[in-house]
Amino acid sequence: MTAPANATPWVQQQLEKIDAAGGDTSVVDVMGLPIVVVTMTGAKSSQPRRVPLMRVEHDGNYAAVGSKGGDAKDPVWVNNIKADPHVTVLDGTQSHTLRSREITGDERAQWWDRCVAAYPPYAEYQTKTDRLIPVFLLEPTS
Repeated sequence: MTAPANATPWVQQQLEKIDAAGGDTSVVDVMGLPIVVVTMTGAKSSQPRRVPLMRVEHDGNYAAVGSKGGDAKDPVWVNNIKADPHVTVLDGTQSHTLRSREITGDERAQWWDRCVAAYPPYAEYQTKTDRLIPVFLLEPTS
């Protein structure tokens, strides 16, 4: 599966490198930290959309952080995951079918700490924006 034509160059490069490795996310990292690829359905296109995100995993659940580097707007994929919560996470060479939900309150605070531990720049990103960066919990469907 190729990267979407509208993917930013660095996202496209990451996805192409993963594809060339036969679908192994371990060939790509950010600042030496692991990533996963979340596949979701496009809200407008109804086509599969792949997004490389930082790997934040705990007890078989994953977090998807809509940081966009602290931008004032959510990343486009946030609309996709809200429209259809069914996702697939590729972690290394393992694929997981999961269901997402946006988390709030104490649950979000607990996961936010895990997110920042996995990728410390998230803390700085939150200071750069007035919006509360959304965190989605990706959980097994059964």
